[in-house]
Amino acid sequence: MRYATGHKEEARARMVAAAGRGFRRKGFGGIGVDGLAKEAEVTSGAFYGHFASKEEAFEATVAAGMDDLATGVRSFREQYGAKWLERFVDFYLGERRTCELGEACALQALSPEVSRATDAVKALFEQRMLDVLKAVAEGIDGRTSQERLDKAWGLLSLLSGGVTLARAVADPAQSKTIASGIRKAALALAQGRDAPVSADRKKV
Repeated sequence: MRYATGHKEEARARMVAAAGRGFRRKGFGGIGVDGLAKEAEVTSGAFYGHFASKEEAFEATVAAGMDDLATGVRSFREQYGAKWLERFVDFYLGERRTCELGEACALQALSPEVSRATDAVKALFEQRMLDVLKAVAEGIDGRTSQERLDKAWGLLSLLSGGVTLARAVADPAQSKTIASGIRKAALALAQGRDAPVSADRKKV
């Protein structure tokens, strides 16, 4: 039987998406190949037709998740212009905080797993993270490119860390309160300016 052009690529993309849901929900150590295959509604043999190992599937999941985030940032910038940052922060602290864990942002859900992974996975994550960082920094005001990058690091750390904390509490009202505080801090950081370096500090 001959498949249409692109069938294999589409099948792999669906497999990566399914693996991503599994890794987000249960963590790298909490799910095996059989579980990932079940998530994708395929046999373990079909899973191995796309990935040589669970580790390879995790790498593909990390890459796809971070690429989706970078694409999402650029989409918000294109769609909302000068208002993009506020809209993005509200989306991240709203929908991305309350959605089912399997659909959570890769930055928030997979970073803890990457921190325990191999150097190769960390290098892959870093490469994709820098693309996300660039997408954010290009949409933030700043006197220098370094100031914009610093703000982007701070913003992404606040959002991902804030959502992690908000997901960890049992009370929905408390989760919402955390998100509200993170929103204020994130927008203040992104819209403010760094304090000038004093002459004394320059001499250090």
